[in-house]
Amino acid sequence: MTKAFTVSMAKIIEENGLETVYMPCDPANLMVSSADVNRPGLALGGYFDYFDQDRIQIMGKSEHGYLADLTLEMRTKRIEEFVSRTPPAIVVTRGLEILPELRESCEKNQVALLSTREATSSFMASLIAYLNVQLAPRITRHGVFVEVYGEGILLVGDSGVGKSETAIELIKRGHRLIADDAVEIRRVSAKSLVGSAPENIRHFIELRGIGIINARRIFGMGAVKVTEKINMVIQLEPWDTEKVYDRMGLENQYTDILGITVPMLTIPVKPGRNLAIIIEVAAMNYRQKKMGYNAAQELMHNLGMTAEPPSDQAKAEWDRL
Repeated sequence: MTKAFTVSMAKIIEENGLETVYMPCDPANLMVSSADVNRPGLALGGYFDYFDQDRIQIMGKSEHGYLADLTLEMRTKRIEEFVSRTPPAIVVTRGLEILPELRESCEKNQVALLSTREATSSFMASLIAYLNVQLAPRITRHGVFVEVYGEGILLVGDSGVGKSETAIELIKRGHRLIADDAVEIRRVSAKSLVGSAPENIRHFIELRGIGIINARRIFGMGAVKVTEKINMVIQLEPWDTEKVYDRMGLENQYTDILGITVPMLTIPVKPGRNLAIIIEVAAMNYRQKKMGYNAAQELMHNLGMTAEPPSDQAKAEWDRL
């Protein structure tokens, strides 16, 4: 069964710059569980089929104008029918005047009433994006998460294989650390995963023989980042002489995380291999492939082993870069 996550109204107010008109209780104790929001046009017209009372309701210029055109008696009735469904909060946008009937009904039904000066569409977009992150399905994976040339690289492998040491070398080479040891992964959309560190261990790295260090304190603010999209997973494993490793890169490997397919590489580890440089090259090669250029395919074509060369569009894009 999928675990449901919540976010407090206090965080929503703080992160989205909302003003409190009425709050029935401590906003830190008022929890929101739905990442969807709603504009209650049909509900104010009296249609409540499929109305989801767990969604934050947003009232903009259209809703305000519709209510203002009603008679006092009808306006009071429509508002009461709507607010009595007790949504977690009602937000009035564009700095519009709060109708007295709306405030009275919110106080009567113990519904939070908030306001913002932002335009309705832009506020909805930012609120949905925020809720998608806060309420996203998530798991925690053992590994190290770094940003290399703008690409989020998740390093996984057995303890002691060298993930943290590789992260330190990457930081010294100008890249950034997001998480060490525990990586919290969230599915923020049907195609995107973002990773971050649990707040209590953020920016800390464990190095065997040295102990715990704070990467932000030692290397500066430019060496760390709070969150990043996961673009690729790299599996580090001790070199196995009996195993045949991919030497061409023609076949793409993938792994599944929270139902999303992520490109994956397996890199064998042995003394003398500079893993930081290898991961840098892996990140740059991944960017090339995203732009349509595959060096292995071009080599195979040059050797006469494939019929189709890289597309002209891919070559042009690569030459432009």
